[in-house]
Formats: sequence, structure tokens, C-alpha cells
Amino acid sequence: MAKIKEDYRSLTGPQRASMMLLCLPPEQSGKLIAMMEDDEIKEVSQIMSNLGTVSANLLERLFVDFADAISNTGSLIGSSQTTERLLLQSLDKDRVAKIMEEIRGPSGRTMWDKLANVHEQVLSNYLKNEYPQTVGVILSKIKPDHSSRVLALLPEGFAMEVVMRMLHMEAVQKEVLESVEKTLRTEFMSNLARTARVDSHELMAEIFNSLDRNTEARFLTALEERNRESAEKIRALMFTFEDLIRLDAAGAQTLLRHAEKEKLALALKGASEPIKDLFFQNMSERAGKMLKDDMEGLGPVRLKDVEEAQNIIVALTKELSNSGQITISEGKDETAMVY
Repeated sequence: MAKIKEDYRSLTGPQRASMMLLCLPPEQSGKLIAMMEDDEIKEVSQIMSNLGTVSANLLERLFVDFADAISNTGSLIGSSQTTERLLLQSLDKDRVAKIMEEIRGPSGRTMWDKLANVHEQVLSNYLKNEYPQTVGVILSKIKPDHSSRVLALLPEGFAMEVVMRMLHMEAVQKEVLESVEKTLRTEFMSNLARTARVDSHELMAEIFNSLDRNTEARFLTALEERNRESAEKIRALMFTFEDLIRLDAAGAQTLLRHAEKEKLALALKGASEPIKDLFFQNMSERAGKMLKDDMEGLGPVRLKDVEEAQNIIVALTKELSNSGQITISEGKDETAMVY
């Protein structure tokens, strides 16, 4: 055993794993051991029993090599797809499906918290096919401001039926609430999670949006040569800083309230005149002068920094749009809206 403890290069994988497990806190090593097969547990247990004293230098080399091996794998991509593949390695398919539906669905600890994060249009489309009494129970459990937006989107006659049920509603029994929650979970949330998966072209549009202009143009040009249809779909789905011209006055003012002034000043340094006018026209004269002074005070700036700032403003715009705080005109039709 002396050779094992002195010559790091001669250590086998199981020997290194055994040392690593002994170094970890018991609760952490216990979780790892629980994931092993019985024959693996027997092997590392046998090795741990015979290790004796291991020098600090050898342990340091072990952890340095481990850190190097992790860092050499390159960047990690965390997504619902990679998470699902990882879970399937240790859990059964039904359990993984249930977990992933919870993850892909709206956030929130309880069903009512989750419903608060469902867009009113989506929720109203589902509820208009339910019994008025059931809809009344659901609307009474979510926040009034959200309920009001959902109620306004329901067919008028049906909405009044719901209002009447809510006016005469008594204390809802626990069994009824549990039944409603179960129905929402099995029918509504499951379907919502499945339909929420991102289309591959939408995903690539998001990625291309985050590239610098030269790289973006290079990729799109190359993609057009291989698959013109996909390139056109991605281009149509992309939302750039110049697309902010599709904001109305209220949307521009909302964006101004949420944007960091330093980032906005930097982003506008490379913007077209129509985009600059959009912001300045929706600011007070004093605020506009301050922003112009900030822009002038920046002096010459790198194009890369301008594009990064513009991407931050674009990402903020999408967040505000997805939460319903602003609307973005599609451009082709003044009455059409996206997001």
C-alpha cells in the first residue's frame, strides 16, 4: 500500500474515487455512494478499508487533477433538455416527466402561485371552456388584478355567469379545492408545459441576438447558403435594438423607467436617429438633456461595448413584453401584437 500512497500516477480510478469520498463531508459522500451499484460500493469500501494514512501532498494532487479535468470539459450548457437527460440516468421516466413538467411550467410553490404567472390570455382561453362555478373558484384564489384581466377576456355572457357565482360563493370545501387543483395540474399545467418548449428556430434567434453584429451576419450568411428557409425564419424571429422603433409611447416610457441610465446612454451612442428620437420624445426636456450629456461624456466607445449594452436593453424589452407591461407592434399590421 505504500506505493499507492506515494506514487500518484499508479493510482487506479477506484482508488482515486475512494480517497475523494473519504475527503468529502459524510452527507455529501453518502449521496454519491447511494447512486452507485452494489459491486461498485463493495469495491470502493474494500479500498477505503485498506488505505491507511494518505499524505496531504497526494490529496492535493488528487483535487488539482480533478479540478483540471472539470475545467477541460469546456463550458457547461444548462437547459431543460440536458437536465432531463441527466435525470433519466437515475430516475424512471414517469417521475422525470412529472419533474420536468413542473420545471417547464410557470414558477410558484402552490398551484395558485403558478397561475399568477400564467398570462391572462392563456388562462382565459382555458377557463372559458370550464363551468362558471369552477372558474369562480379559480378567480377567487388568485390576485384580484390578475383575476380582473382574465375576467375581461372571457365572453361577456359567460363572464357575468362567473361574477354571479362569485357573488353567491360560500366557503369552498377543502375537497373541492383539491379537486380543482388536481384538474389544473393534470390538464392545464401539463399541456402548458408541453407547449412551452422552445422551437429550435426561436432558440437560434435568441442565440443570434446575443452575437456581435459581424459574427451574427457571418452566421446568417453561411446559413442562407445551406438552408435559406431556416435563415429566413430565424431572421424574422430575431428582435434587435433597431426593432425598438415598434414600441409605442407608453412602451418606450415603461422601458425608460426600468433601464439603467448608463446602459441606455451607451446603447444609444450607436443607435439610428429614429431610435434616439423615440426615447428623447418620451422623456422630459430635463431628463433628455441629462441623457445627452451622459452620452457626450462617454467620449469614443468601442463598438463591442455599444452592442453589449444594446443587447441588455433588448433583453429587458423582451422581459417587460413577456410580463405584459409593454406591447410590441409587429410592424406589418398596426393592430397586430407579438409577445
